[in-house]
Amino acid sequence: MCLINLHLKGHPIYKFILAANRDEAYDRPTKEAHFWQDNPNLLAGRDLRLMGTWMGITKNGRFAALTNYRDPLRIQDDKRSRGEIIQNYLISSIDSEMYIKLIHQDREEYNGFNLLVGNIDELFYYSNISTDSHKLDPGTHSVSNHLLNTPWPKVKTAKQQLADYVRTKENIQAEELFKILANNEEAPVDQLPNTGVGKELEAKLSSIFIRTPHYGTRSSTVLLVDHHNHVTFMERTFVQGEFLKDVSFQFHITESLKV
Repeated sequence: MCLINLHLKGHPIYKFILAANRDEAYDRPTKEAHFWQDNPNLLAGRDLRLMGTWMGITKNGRFAALTNYRDPLRIQDDKRSRGEIIQNYLISSIDSEMYIKLIHQDREEYNGFNLLVGNIDELFYYSNISTDSHKLDPGTHSVSNHLLNTPWPKVKTAKQQLADYVRTKENIQAEELFKILANNEEAPVDQLPNTGVGKELEAKLSSIFIRTPHYGTRSSTVLLVDHHNHVTFMERTFVQGEFLKDVSFQFHITESLKV
């Protein structure tokens, strides 16, 4: 994932509201969100190159998501796949804080990332760049390719729009969240971060929805969990920036939540 926006608690109907975009090279083979045949408890998309995932939820309410940390000088080709971090957490029953401790021990084996793990009632953040780890407070949070809630233009815009929408609407409409994720407006040049990719590419990457010749937003995801633990998961996929299809899943969390 390259932009995760979520609102925790504080809403009369939904205790977990998420709107997220996954940005990736267009030629990276991917399977849309589905319950995995080899792990039927797990709902997630799948990277068909290394068989991991970027975000998922299980039938017993475990949730995890990850974004890459953008710094070309730190990228090393021989590192382990970050997609395994999400997969391994979701198919396990290990405590979230213990899992973060284990990942922290192995942090140098991966390129930079931001990690969210827990469940729809209690979520923890960790970055192997800052090594910061903490439980998320109720409210609205956003993370892109820097640290949690770093005020990049796209992060500020998406976070504020989600917060405003959740605060003013009792009946949350998925299409309104997809509209937030579809914003392709680039940030003004004087507001661009400097992540080492050059100003032209920095501008292209500054929009919430990214479209370049070879890289861009591959999918948008809306995840809603109400106070009765009913889950609605919707994914919208794209091919080179053009709509491909929607998939949608609904289920009730069936077991006691474990973090």
